[in-house]
Amino acid sequence: MPFPPSELILNPDGSIYHLHLHPEQVAPLIITVGDPDRVSKVSRHFDAVEHRVQKREFITHTGRIGALRLSVISSGIGPDNIDIVVNELDAVFNIDLQAREVREAPTRLTFIRLGTSGTIQPEVEVDDFVCSVGALGLDGLLYAYEAASLQQHPAARALARHFDDAGGLEVPPYYAPADGNLVEQFSEGFHLGYTATHGGFYGPQGRQLRARRRLARYIEQLQTFEYGGFRVLNLEMETAALFGLCHLLGHKAASLNAIIANRASGRFSLAPERAVERLIALALERLSASAP
Repeated sequence: MPFPPSELILNPDGSIYHLHLHPEQVAPLIITVGDPDRVSKVSRHFDAVEHRVQKREFITHTGRIGALRLSVISSGIGPDNIDIVVNELDAVFNIDLQAREVREAPTRLTFIRLGTSGTIQPEVEVDDFVCSVGALGLDGLLYAYEAASLQQHPAARALARHFDDAGGLEVPPYYAPADGNLVEQFSEGFHLGYTATHGGFYGPQGRQLRARRRLARYIEQLQTFEYGGFRVLNLEMETAALFGLCHLLGHKAASLNAIIANRASGRFSLAPERAVERLIALALERLSASAP
């Protein structure tokens, strides 16, 4: 049955609703950034920009570096926006928007998140880079989907048990893996570990200003969690949602973060934009080097 207009929402020009994209305006290799201003900081490294599209906080630039065609899109902040971006990009490639029917031959997309985040481990310095081997979702998004393998993953269950004596987690965790080949491609020069993804920036990530947080030792509990030889290195608001949805839809994903804060030492980067620029240049260099 075709998807009805209430479920697959299109603009009057036939583009997908929030992103305002047509299939020819986006490449199957997609860099996601949270900050809309960061899109142009990525695309200025392109040899040519073919398409520039903007609607709300979602800005897309598509172009080429040599023979490599790629897009960069701003997701905005949070797992709710990742839900929009991943589902709508999947629809652009894998649903015939005119017929409103799933295409017979699916296209496998590659998502590379370039973000900023804070570390909770003392030995990870500000301005260092983290490549996520997997993500622990504390945002609840994947509980809206049939994702039992992620919700009941041993890593998620181990994290829940780890917090039992400290009062329990507010949200049942899930675990979603990164694509192993992408992790291998980006591992050199990066710290490897888990990313914990939250639905908020202050209380959900253990920050406390005037509103008191329920778990006073939340950061300490995450610092001491270990599973499969890896620890939680950084906290942010997008990676688990990205990995989880890509896992369900058959896409590949990696998450690369410039560390601009160390929660253990209380330090913040003196030059965060410089760290982000180095991350962009390094990621594009490695993507270009692996292009056919």
